[in-house]
Amino acid sequence: MSENVAAQSQSSKSGAANEVVEIIKTVVYALLIALFLRVIFFQPYTIPSASMEPNLYEGDYIIVSKYTYGWSRYSIPFGPPLFNGRIFFHPPHRGDIVVFKLPSNPHIDYVKRLIGLPGDRIQMKNGLLYLNGVKVPRQYLGSVKEDSGYGFVRDVFRYKETLPGGKSYVTNDFGPDGELDNTPVFVVPEGDYFMMGDNRDNSSDSRVPPAQGGVGFVPAENLEGKAQIILLSWHKGASIFKPWTWILKARPSRFFHILD
Repeated sequence: MSENVAAQSQSSKSGAANEVVEIIKTVVYALLIALFLRVIFFQPYTIPSASMEPNLYEGDYIIVSKYTYGWSRYSIPFGPPLFNGRIFFHPPHRGDIVVFKLPSNPHIDYVKRLIGLPGDRIQMKNGLLYLNGVKVPRQYLGSVKEDSGYGFVRDVFRYKETLPGGKSYVTNDFGPDGELDNTPVFVVPEGDYFMMGDNRDNSSDSRVPPAQGGVGFVPAENLEGKAQIILLSWHKGASIFKPWTWILKARPSRFFHILD
């Protein structure tokens, strides 16, 4: 009898050990599949600032397609130096909303709109965007009141801007006399791109050199992917550690919004 009990106990231990092994294998396989999808196809990002308003808001949770521009070392988590440049490269289009690694610190992700292609000449004059010497047309859409975040409400003017090729989007503007409303002419080097935020007076982008905390020109290698959809969105104050805020702070009107 005792031998049977010992045998059953040993069998139970063996079965439990096998079950643990199977669970570990399942978790490992799931992580490998998730890593594969993240590297090859899609990756989620959370918008951390207001630099892309009114098209992307702080708290938007977006999905970025990794395959649109091909892949670089930065398509892989932590950006290991496995290879240089891009493989299966498909050049981005002017007007794309792009997620990229900050050239001065590739541990930081940025999201901006691609304005300048290699060889383009970009300039801001009195708050107006000039591309290759031609003023980019824009249509006034009216003004809104927005909290500045510094204890006062300000007027924000909105314009529909249309790039060569027909790409249109809405920009925020505080007026024609901001720090970045008059710039020198930027000539985009071969292999680089010029990025700007849609919130024109509240965006540290390619108009600001890296030495001053800006973006500067963005090498093709630093492109991570194209923003495709706002999957979910929350107001400030939402927290993963406060489940009630998932509903109370949600922005349902922005859920599943396709980005232009």
